[in-house]
Amino acid sequence: MRRMMSAVVALMLLAVPAVHAVQPDEIMSDPVKEARARDLSRELRCMVCQNQSIDDSDAPLARDLRLLVRERIAAGDSNSQVLDFLVARYGEFVLLKPRFEQKTMLLWLLAPLLLAGGGFALWRQNRRRSQSGADVPAPPLTPDEERRLAALMSDEGRSS
Repeated sequence: MRRMMSAVVALMLLAVPAVHAVQPDEIMSDPVKEARARDLSRELRCMVCQNQSIDDSDAPLARDLRLLVRERIAAGDSNSQVLDFLVARYGEFVLLKPRFEQKTMLLWLLAPLLLAGGGFALWRQNRRRSQSGADVPAPPLTPDEERRLAALMSDEGRSS
């Protein structure tokens, strides 16, 4: 019974749509323009919350940015014009996903370069290990070593 209740609660939580911070007075009358505004709002970073889009943030600055996006759309700006306007005003940081430019190239390429470097280091280490002969079996024991081993084995058998 307890498992069934847990499953029902989990399904209910998954079925609940994401709650957005957009207020009813912000919503545009044209559904197409509102959809564009929502899409743009998901791409813009709240300067207060930092890792949250303005679409999800309750901060007053996020509300101001949502209203600004809707004003620009109502004025007839395209999506790229709205983004360019906000980047010119607030800097590249306002974008949750920065553009691929010369000044952001390191940001975009650092993770793949580190992954490739780690893969190369592992490959090189594995190659060195196989070339160094670490996998080669040890040479056979000399007669003197075999006698000493037999003596140690017989002593071990008596102490048990």
